[in-house]
Amino acid sequence: MRLLAPLVAVFLAAPAPAGVYDAAADPPPLPSRWAGFLPDHRALRAAATDRPVDSLRADFLATADRLKKLDRPLTADESADLGAALLRVGKATDAVAVLRPAARRFPDHFRTAANLGTAWQLAGDLDQTAAALADAVRLAPEKLRRAEEFHLKLVRLRLAEGRAAQRPTAPDDLFGVRFSEKLDPAERAKLPADDVAIVQSLTLALPADGRLLWLLGELANAHGDVRTAAAILDGCVTEFNLSAPDLRAHRAAYRAAADALARQPGHDGHRGTIVFRSARPLARRFDTSVLPPVRADRPNPLPWGLLAETELGGKEPAFPRHLLALDGKPVVLTGFVQPPGDAEQFGSFLLLEYPVGCWFCETPDPARVVAVELPPGVRFGRRAGLVKVTGTLTLNRTDPEDYPVRVTAARVGEPE
Repeated sequence: MRLLAPLVAVFLAAPAPAGVYDAAADPPPLPSRWAGFLPDHRALRAAATDRPVDSLRADFLATADRLKKLDRPLTADESADLGAALLRVGKATDAVAVLRPAARRFPDHFRTAANLGTAWQLAGDLDQTAAALADAVRLAPEKLRRAEEFHLKLVRLRLAEGRAAQRPTAPDDLFGVRFSEKLDPAERAKLPADDVAIVQSLTLALPADGRLLWLLGELANAHGDVRTAAAILDGCVTEFNLSAPDLRAHRAAYRAAADALARQPGHDGHRGTIVFRSARPLARRFDTSVLPPVRADRPNPLPWGLLAETELGGKEPAFPRHLLALDGKPVVLTGFVQPPGDAEQFGSFLLLEYPVGCWFCETPDPARVVAVELPPGVRFGRRAGLVKVTGTLTLNRTDPEDYPVRVTAARVGEPE
């Protein structure tokens, strides 16, 4: 299988995202491409639940455990980091217990104030949220202040709505726009240039907030990407159980428009007008200490977070050290099958971290694609769900047109 030209990602300069802040994160600029943003958003939601080691959860838990074991008072940065890790694993009350005294000890520390605001929000106290976020706005560096201002605006809007905010009938009114299936040009003109970046930022800080995701879907449609709008609103209904009449009506209209586009030749109509600034929003170093020592006598776990640290673009791929140690060893990983073409049975396929609906519109980063080869004569059929692949890892250092990571002599089974 040859590496397609659209797999090359381009990174441009733009303001950094806001949200939950920790020292280990080095956030790329927003907005991020949908093909990277939506999987990372889903991964952050999964981190708040009990997931396998290849999720972000293990990394956040390791950070929290390390900081809790320090035999001394935590610094401002360490307190903010512990609070962020606890937030990411779904322990908002514990995060408040860490961040609230830290905010009193370090009243001028931005990350502590911002993380405390998010912790209060996830704990359900919007009055305390607004107070902490007001401090965060005051303390924020210039490149982060605008996103913090919109977070505070979001909380104040929901405070004004009261109990009605629990059963929303419209997206949050962050921009004063009434969204419709075909947005009026006058309404469209109200949207700021960084609208998608702002809402992506808030959605990453609050990944379990379906109403923010609804707003993001409406923005995708407003920018001409009806296919992504339909996919996002599908998730609002099926994953977040939102049932507002307008949401369901827009979902049906966007799905019909997306299906009509799919029947047309070419893919330009899917892309919209958003100028993306990064391939995906999360740039966190994978903590290899959570992995067992590499062995040659049994399959070694191969996390997607480790694969993502492969750096492409030079004469040769720069593989992380632990991945190099796995070269030629048995590995095991889970993912979704991307069949070759229209074949129903095949001896090789691509394994992806998350399923892709349209290869041209949702092109994954090549570091997050694994080429899988079954033994000679073995065939596998199309499969929609998650699969477990076990085989021998082979790293490609020489052929720039081929995939950098391959698993050979592979067996496909059910995930544990």
